[in-house]
Amino acid sequence: MDYYAVLRESWTDTAEVGRCSLEEVYQGRNLQPFAAGTSIGLQPGQIWVVYRGIVQLSTLHAQGEEVIVGFALPSMPFGLPLTTLSPYHALALTEVNLMSLTVTEIAHSPKLSQGLFWYLLHRQQQTEALLSIANFQRVEERLRHFLWLLHREVGQKVDQGVRLPCRLTHQTIANAISSTRVTVTRLLGQLQSEGSLIIDKDRCFILTPKFALP
Repeated sequence: MDYYAVLRESWTDTAEVGRCSLEEVYQGRNLQPFAAGTSIGLQPGQIWVVYRGIVQLSTLHAQGEEVIVGFALPSMPFGLPLTTLSPYHALALTEVNLMSLTVTEIAHSPKLSQGLFWYLLHRQQQTEALLSIANFQRVEERLRHFLWLLHREVGQKVDQGVRLPCRLTHQTIANAISSTRVTVTRLLGQLQSEGSLIIDKDRCFILTPKFALP
């Protein structure tokens, strides 16, 4: 069993309790929609919880380069109170619906705190996995492990393999794996040539059964 599968199994069963708690909180709440590609505003004291969709979280290097630090998936919280990074940006990778909570509201609700805890733990594990990818010396290794992480986190089974339901630009991938857009474009072309990667009509990636880690 690979590392990312172990990560998932380590929290899934326990997080089910948290999911049920959050479902109760969602009842009667107004959800705020964001279109794909939209920047999500972040305010002090406010925590967003993803109800549907995928949110990319990032910061900037001093030189202005974007660094991806994680992806918020359904039921996962994110916001300024949960980070020490500055600047800190949130981008809707797909159409998303978010629920807004305050730190005070969470602090006064044991059930809500419990529900969010397990998903916050998953976010931490995910960020550590991204950090571990940066240690691979070869760019191809970093690219394959990054795609494999997304496969585990957000992948959807389709006839051709596993589809990543978010449109990732070559520059976004380059920023995530500390490479250049030109290099990422070349390596993605190689994956397509060998039949490991398909790009569908919506410009989303599909990892075929031929895809493998180096």
